[in-house]
Amino acid sequence: MSFGSSLFPPAHGVRFLSNSNRTSQLPHHTFRVKSSSDDVPDFLSADWLESRKKRPFGPRLDYSAEDAVRYQLEALKYNDQPRQDYGIEVMYRFAGFDPFERSTYFGPFFDLGQFERFRRIFHHSTYRVLLGHKERKILSSLFVEENKYKQRVWIRGSRPEEEEIFQFTMVQRVGGCWDGYWLTESLLHDRDTFSGGLAY
Repeated sequence: MSFGSSLFPPAHGVRFLSNSNRTSQLPHHTFRVKSSSDDVPDFLSADWLESRKKRPFGPRLDYSAEDAVRYQLEALKYNDQPRQDYGIEVMYRFAGFDPFERSTYFGPFFDLGQFERFRRIFHHSTYRVLLGHKERKILSSLFVEENKYKQRVWIRGSRPEEEEIFQFTMVQRVGGCWDGYWLTESLLHDRDTFSGGLAY
């Protein structure tokens, strides 16, 4: 018995179609997923289709550098929707650092391999102005290299007289599983861009 035939019972085998015969009728068990949960193949759970629609928001191959920054800021603006700190989760998915190495994502070297450490910086530093912010304005945008983009953004927070400036550095990966994706290399508070420190 071949490996392929051992995956399916004989009564529900999958026929492989040539290019010229793709429109012929497919057997009952196919890999097509239709709109109703009744049409999901029985080797997948009944809620598989809904879970696919609700996949976590994060980098997409068709996002430009500008899109990636905008979507991250929108996620932070509505940080606690649909659940607490969801916006920070989105930021973590866009983060381009290696979780097994110390990172300069926030300026100085930090161990950000655990999400909780990443989350804490947003809540206990000048970065908290980003959470639930009321207004923002792009101050400058620049492609410093073909695959490297910087954007400075002014943020007005939800607390009185709370405003700060941040700089996103986005890098488009070349090669590997993230090839072509724009990921965040760093998010720096404007005062820390040159000093290399983080204001607590």
